Order: sequence, then C-alpha cells, then structure tokens
Amino acid sequence: MVAETLKNAIRDFLRLESASGLLLVAAMVCAMVIANSPASAFYHALLDTPIGVRVGALVIAKPLLLWINDGLMAVFFFLVGLEIKREVLDGELSNPHQVVLPLFAAVGGMAVPAAVYAALNWNDPAAIQGWAIPAATDIAFALGVLSLLGDRVPTSLKLFLMTLAIADDLGAIVIIALFYTSELSTVSLTVAGGALLVAFILNRRGVIRLTAYLLVGLVLWVAVLKSGVHATLAGVLLAFFIPLRTSSAEHASPLRRLEHDLHPSVAYIILPLFAFANTGISLAGMTPDALLAPVPLGIAAGLFLGKQVGVFAFAWIAIRAGFARLPAGARWLDLYGVAVLCGIGFTMSLFIGSLAFEQSGTSHSGHDRLGILLGSLLSAGVGYGLLRHSLQR
Repeated sequence: MVAETLKNAIRDFLRLESASGLLLVAAMVCAMVIANSPASAFYHALLDTPIGVRVGALVIAKPLLLWINDGLMAVFFFLVGLEIKREVLDGELSNPHQVVLPLFAAVGGMAVPAAVYAALNWNDPAAIQGWAIPAATDIAFALGVLSLLGDRVPTSLKLFLMTLAIADDLGAIVIIALFYTSELSTVSLTVAGGALLVAFILNRRGVIRLTAYLLVGLVLWVAVLKSGVHATLAGVLLAFFIPLRTSSAEHASPLRRLEHDLHPSVAYIILPLFAFANTGISLAGMTPDALLAPVPLGIAAGLFLGKQVGVFAFAWIAIRAGFARLPAGARWLDLYGVAVLCGIGFTMSLFIGSLAFEQSGTSHSGHDRLGILLGSLLSAGVGYGLLRHSLQR
C-alpha cells in the first residue's frame, strides 16, 4: 500500500510542468550542501574520477565531470536541435507573424546582458572570456516558474516565452561554435563532415530507422570531440537530419518519436546530474565582497538587469514600430514579468561558464557559478512575484 502510494506520488510529480525545474533546484541544493560538508573531498574525487574508452588506436580519456559536460550534454543539445527543427518546420517558428516578437526580444536578451558583463570586465583579458554567460535563458526553469501560476497565464504568453527561449538556445549554440572553439583538427573535421554527408544521404533516401542515424551520430560525436569544436554541437547537427515527416501514414514521425522518448531522460536525469556536477561551490572563506567582484557581479547584473531590460526594450520597440503585437490576453506588466523570468540562466549559463573558465584553467572558475546562482534566483523570485501580482489583477 505504501509502495503504491509512493509510486503514484512520483508519477503525479513527474507530470508537473515545473517538475524538471524543481529537480534542478534539488540537485543544486544537494551539490552545495555536499561541497560545504565533510563529504566535499568525496564529491570532488567523484567528479575527477578518470574514465577511458579505447578502440584500437582511438582513446577517449576524461574525468567524470567532462563525460557529463561533453557526453551527456550532447544528448541535451540533440534534444534542443530536435525541438528547433520541429518548431521551424511545423510549430511556432514556422509562422513569421508569431516569431517576430520573440526573435526581437531574444536578440535584446542576449546583447544587453553581454554588454553589461563586458562593461564590468573589459580590462581583464581572462574575465572577458565569460561575456556570453549571462546571455542564456534556461527554458526548463523559466517555464517551470511560469507554470506555478497555473491557468492564469495566457497561452500566448507561454508561447512567447517558449519561442524566445528556443531562439535563445539557437543563439547560444552559434556563440559556442564561434567563440568557444579551440585549435581545430583537419582530420577529425573531415571525418565529421563525412558523417554529416552520410546522415544527409540517409535523410534524402527516406530512411526512417533511427538506429542508422544514431550510429552515424556516435561517429560524428567522437569526430567533433577530437576536432577542437565542442562535442555538444554534434548533437545539434545530427538533429537537423532526423526526418520529421514520412511518406507512409503507417509510420509515426521519427523526430517526434525520438523527441518524446528523450525528453524524460534529459529532463529528469541528464539536466539534474549536470546541475549536481557543476554547482558544488565551496563557501569557505566567502565574504559579501566576493559578490562584488567583477565576474560574479557582471554575471548577476547581466542576468537580472540586462536580461529584463534587453528583452522588454526590444519587445517594446518591435511592438511600437508595428512589427509585432502584444501576446493575446497579455498586458505590458505581464510581458515585463516574463522578461524578468528570462534572467534565469542556470543550465546554459553554467555550461558556457565551464567552457569559458573551467576548461581554460583561468582563476575565475567558481566565481561564475556564484553569479549565475544569484542572478537566476533573483530573476525567478522577482519575476514570479511580478506575474503573480499582475495576473491577479
């Protein structure tokens, strides 16, 4: 009886739109508690555990932390790529009229936070590498907070936030590809190009067996990992070749089926694990002055202030110029509340921070996570309060 009740409670929890966001918060809290307890040595030793795979002359040897950030997060980006392709071909991004406002807002929501961070860190060559950290929006967290308000939120406002976050993810992918790429390997890039060509041929010939695409994807991931381009981009590239439609009514859409199958694993396992591995910040010796250091202050200000100003100002310009209209059933205060929620960077900000500081070995590693947590928590709390007040009226 108790086991059945527990099973039903878990099932009901996983049905909540906010469940993924709540799990991310729980993972973050656990990491912070452990990192500031006597078990901190075990926590760091676990993440530093070396794991290697050898196939003939090919060797991939990384600590567990990088297997999570380079391997499991490639699956996350694969899912993001699937969502972007579906939205562009058959969803909200396929309608130009509905896409104008979120696209304008997304551009402002990336440019202004980056400018805020750069203004505070311009004279530090190492710190300036983190300029893109506050430019990202965590779609799972933002939608999770919005869902806490229930049916009071207009559907058009949810679609605005979702489309903006998808455009934001696409922008983050481009930034990673252009600005966080190390020295390139011509041989590995050639292999990656060959894998993409095979995926293209499979798509054009109407192959719908997902096994074929996933095998090509494995080769693509290894090649991109060895090329100097960040391995997670392999997931995005492969996603664009997964067929959305089939010529036979008997077969379901391979893209939709794969997206449906991957979503629970990504939302409830991969992202919480990523959060647990990347948010274990030691607070030993931490003083209030640490928050006023240029890196954490730039990130927190970029997320909390830069995001809301950029998203709302660019949306206001688009509407006043006649390019777009307010989401149906929403008012200016509602739109501003959503703009504040966009300052929840978390997953994508942590990921870009790991590329900017941790893997480059600069002294700012750890400070970025402090700024991300502060900016994201402020944005979540203030955004929720604003929307609750606005929607009650």
